[in-house]
Amino acid sequence: MSEHILFLTGKLAEKQLQLILKKMQPDFSYTIHQIGVKVAALMTADMLARRLKETFNADKLIVPGRCRGDLDALSQTLGIPVERGPDELKDLPLYFGKKMQHIDLSQYDVKIFAEIVDAPNVSVDAVLERAHYYKNNGANVIDIGCLPDTPFPQMETMIQTLKQEGFKVSIDSLQADDLLRGAKAGADYMLSLHESTLWIADEVDSIPIIIPEQHTDLSSLDRAINILQQKNRAFIVDPILDPIHFGFTASVVRYHSVRKQYPDIDMMLGVGNITELTHADTAGMNALLLGMCSELNINNILATEVSQHAGRAIKEADLARRIMHAAKEHNTLPKHINADLMALHEPAPFPYQLDEIKEFAAQVKDPSFRIQISTEGIHIYNRDGLHTAIDPFDLYPKLQVEDDAGHAFYLGVELARAETAWQLGKRFNQDQALNWGCAAKLNEQTVDLHTFKPAGTTLKKS
Repeated sequence: MSEHILFLTGKLAEKQLQLILKKMQPDFSYTIHQIGVKVAALMTADMLARRLKETFNADKLIVPGRCRGDLDALSQTLGIPVERGPDELKDLPLYFGKKMQHIDLSQYDVKIFAEIVDAPNVSVDAVLERAHYYKNNGANVIDIGCLPDTPFPQMETMIQTLKQEGFKVSIDSLQADDLLRGAKAGADYMLSLHESTLWIADEVDSIPIIIPEQHTDLSSLDRAINILQQKNRAFIVDPILDPIHFGFTASVVRYHSVRKQYPDIDMMLGVGNITELTHADTAGMNALLLGMCSELNINNILATEVSQHAGRAIKEADLARRIMHAAKEHNTLPKHINADLMALHEPAPFPYQLDEIKEFAAQVKDPSFRIQISTEGIHIYNRDGLHTAIDPFDLYPKLQVEDDAGHAFYLGVELARAETAWQLGKRFNQDQALNWGCAAKLNEQTVDLHTFKPAGTTLKKS
């Protein structure tokens, strides 16, 4: 016997729910029950416990995604499982098609070395604070960057303090004295050694990251690899990723060549030469660079957050490595796994088209304004009619809120959000901030749906 599901909805959404389920041709049977509210999102668990007198022999109950209250308690009251569906009805096919996958993003293959590039000029306390920030955003190793011809008297104290706080630490310099001091102070890794400075690895226990003697000299890298392999030393190889127009494509070829020659060695990719030195949003860069890591089995990256436009690079790299790992494990494209790297766009920004919005508007019998967007523009409607525009200022004369400052302010905020969403191709939901993925932390993402939504400032004022 197939599963029988009871869908609860409101008056305005009932017809649409019927059409969507019919079009889905699901492999389960279902009953649609209109619970006696106009707007489905206004349902609460307490309301359903009072109003729902029959469960229609259902095996499971699905309520709208914005339904608030304790669904576990409601499940016990009704005697069947109760789940929240998607926020938008149009997402029901995706909900049932993808819901069971529950792709795990807890695993990853790539360690993130987060570099503090100006460590000699920063206090120990400030470095510790930054280290905790990087760790909270996904970093596995805190990289202490030295500066040429710059005294670094607090190096040992800095490394030892980080170690005492439980951090893995790397020392980053091309100067032998810096590397020796850092390693003897307890650094776990040394960046960067080459063929002429391999002797440093004999003096300390830190794991060396090795680079070519001369920038593109892979033969010197081969010799360094062979020396360390003969000594049975752990090491990481960094063929060096170059900035765009300064050898980027050739450096990608270098990485491929080294991996082909050495299928099993640990490698590092310095992603900062791309994220820092390209004025474009870094989320997409990190997705591509971590995709390259996934294909070439590169298991370490060196990341930085120096330029202001790269201020979330480590957080993005953390998410990208998890997405790429999941895609690789499932032998699938890195698509429909997690959308949080899509800060400016969304997979389905316009769930409703103008004809559907016109149908919604025709059912509304109250003065409250609803705002939606479609490919055609921004739409606002109530019982007095539907208005459409691209520029929100064109709508203001039609709303008749000149004598209601609080309402006018509220509509201004919501219409501005709608305009931004329409321009960028993002999902807009009235009374919710736009979702910027991992680029911004939104209060709405942490709202407890077990509780009622707090009153807004306009309502409090009134």
